[in-house]
Amino acid sequence: MNRILAILFLILTLTPTEAAKRKTQNTTSQLTYMEPDVLPAPLQPERALGHLSDLVISKRRRNHSMGKRGIDVSHYQNQINWDAVADDKDVNYAYIKATENAGLVDNMFQRNLREARRVGIPVGCYHFFSPTAAPTAQLKNLTSVVPNLKDHDLVPMIDVEVRGKASPADMRHRLRQFLKGVEDYYGVKPIIYTGQNFYNKYLAGYFEDYLFMIAKYSAGVPELNGNAKFAMWQFSASGRIRGIRGSVDQSCFMDNYSLRDILIKKR
Repeated sequence: MNRILAILFLILTLTPTEAAKRKTQNTTSQLTYMEPDVLPAPLQPERALGHLSDLVISKRRRNHSMGKRGIDVSHYQNQINWDAVADDKDVNYAYIKATENAGLVDNMFQRNLREARRVGIPVGCYHFFSPTAAPTAQLKNLTSVVPNLKDHDLVPMIDVEVRGKASPADMRHRLRQFLKGVEDYYGVKPIIYTGQNFYNKYLAGYFEDYLFMIAKYSAGVPELNGNAKFAMWQFSASGRIRGIRGSVDQSCFMDNYSLRDILIKKR
């Protein structure tokens, strides 16, 4: 009798626990737990659309008129056949990477500069700006590779794509110092290259005394905070140009801007 009572006692005490357990399992299975981002996701480059035809670009212009197109290249394009490039109607100017940070030098710069000028393509250099390296060290690197602009047709371009660990204010302060150093050294105001997202997040409302080339590879021309104007649009990172194996960045002038706005005024 005592044994039967013990069994009944166990049944009565365990059953609610098991039922509660099953209820908890069922409730848990219906919930979706989203882990919050611990850190903001890094900015990602927008998906390239490849080579855009005149028809496609005309559909995307949104009251903007497109001017002549050009390219920017670096060692990533390997050895370029500049004679073939010169025959491509979509190449009316070329920006060539010279330096990066405080000590990096593009090993194809001198060849690309020499060959582009030989075939008659207006050419300029660009420096990839680091938000953490000292502006003076970066200027020294650039000017050691490009001591003067006598063989250049276009004003230098400063590529600004990363903020690093610096605060936005610190990054802008260092960039302002570097831009002033470039202008003081060469006697011309450089153009700034950046992406639409980076501009809107970090540069909007600043550096309004500079011309910009804005990168955006998805549908539609760049849309900048404050309706800021920009002189050039890099519309593709995967263009196809004669004489260049693989993809290449392509850009064009916007609205009333043209090549004369970035030409070096020869004395």
